[in-house]
Amino acid sequence: MAAVRKFQVTFDCADPERVARFWCEALGYVMPDGVDCVAQDPTGVGPRLYFQRVPEDKVVKNRVHLDVRVGTGLVGDERLAALRAEQARLEPLGAVYLYTQYADGEEESCITMQDVEGNEFCLD
Repeated sequence: MAAVRKFQVTFDCADPERVARFWCEALGYVMPDGVDCVAQDPTGVGPRLYFQRVPEDKVVKNRVHLDVRVGTGLVGDERLAALRAEQARLEPLGAVYLYTQYADGEEESCITMQDVEGNEFCLD
C-alpha cells in the first residue's frame, strides 16, 4: 500500500495577500506569523494553501478548483438552504456568485462562485 502524502494547493494570483486573506476567512484557515502568502488549517488536517504572485492575469476557467463542502449529507431544499447561507456569508468577503446547478435526480445542487481574483470554486 502506498504511503499517504501531504500536499499543498497553490494559487497563482496578482495579490497573494488579498487572496490568502479571503481563503483564510472562507475556510477558517490561519496565516502563520511572519508568512503572508501561506494559509494553514489550524487543525493540521486540511492541505496547506500557498499563494504566489504571477505577472499575467487570469484569462480562462480554472482547470482545478476548490469545493467548499457545506452541504455534505444534506439533500433537496435543506442542502440548497445550507449552500445559500454559505453564499451569503462569502459574498461580503468579496466572493461573486456565478450560477446554481440544481438537483436533477442524479446529482445534488451546488453553487459556483469566484473568489476575490476570479478563481472559480463550488459550494458543495
